[in-house]
Amino acid sequence: MYPPTSSEAGRDPWVDDDVPPGPAGRAHPPVPRIGPDVDDDGPPARRGRPRRLRRSGDPGRRPDDEAVDDVDEEEFEPVEVRRPLSLAVAGFAALLGVGLVLGAQTAGPGHRLPFAFIIFGVQLIFVLAWTMAMRPPALLLVALVSAVVAAAADTAAVQSDIAGLAPLGYLAAGGFLLGVLGQLVRRVDRVRVTDSLGTTLLIVVGVVAFATLIVLSRIPAGTQAITVCLTATGVALTVARITDAVLPWPRLAPQVPRGAAGVVAGAMAGTLVSAVLGSYLVSFTPTSGAVIGLVTAATAVLADLAVGYAEAGRLMAGEPPTMWVARHMQGPLGGFALAAPAAYAMCVLFL
Repeated sequence: MYPPTSSEAGRDPWVDDDVPPGPAGRAHPPVPRIGPDVDDDGPPARRGRPRRLRRSGDPGRRPDDEAVDDVDEEEFEPVEVRRPLSLAVAGFAALLGVGLVLGAQTAGPGHRLPFAFIIFGVQLIFVLAWTMAMRPPALLLVALVSAVVAAAADTAAVQSDIAGLAPLGYLAAGGFLLGVLGQLVRRVDRVRVTDSLGTTLLIVVGVVAFATLIVLSRIPAGTQAITVCLTATGVALTVARITDAVLPWPRLAPQVPRGAAGVVAGAMAGTLVSAVLGSYLVSFTPTSGAVIGLVTAATAVLADLAVGYAEAGRLMAGEPPTMWVARHMQGPLGGFALAAPAAYAMCVLFL
């Protein structure tokens, strides 16, 4: 015999009473669940084990998440812009421009030695600032070779029969090779010779670039071109640094204390001044003065900005900071060094 069953035995405990019975008088069984209790249109549920809690109660974090957070925090820590320093660099750029422009006025047929002495003094300052800031291997050797190359380049620019850049190019190549060979002799410096190739090349080419101003003074309308170009360069560098002291915005990089407003304002101010000078000088027009002034001013401002990026890169690489004065003189000197061959090229090709 079968055991007796009650009327409630055929019902599931989770079925509600208001569900209509089926044909056999029994309730319909519930539809089995085959997926997560979410809408079909929504995103799929994230699978995986539950994240463990730390002792402090926060959900556990992976090491790579912490590394990403650390990098983000470092990226948003801008370097402080020191206004007195920016104003001091602006004053140095203005004095350098005035000295070179006034020195160019002393140059004349058969009287280029005074201008050559002024250029040589600027070249020595360039060598001291850049070698102390970049500190290549065999620093003393590189400085001596650069000084000798500077003197030889000035002599060749004054004494050559034809005013041209060919002797300066030969001297730059010879000075670079001599500096590299001098570093290869010493075993201590031989390890870093690959890293110092760019540094040695920049220093040697920089001192030779200043000698192009002497060659330019021997070309017809060259002295006037020097006046227009170097005035635009000095104004551009000065205005850019003053703008950084007042409004360093927007920041080009958190690690570089420079702003885009200074770069743009400096280039525009240099172009305006060169256009005004071009309307008063012979062999120039406001258009021609504005064109050559724009090229030299923009070149100088970008070179000054590149020096700031290079200094920030060295500090981020863990290299110890170098002499304070040399680091901040490096930018204006590099700007004038790059503006000199640009002025020569514009005078020869455009005027």
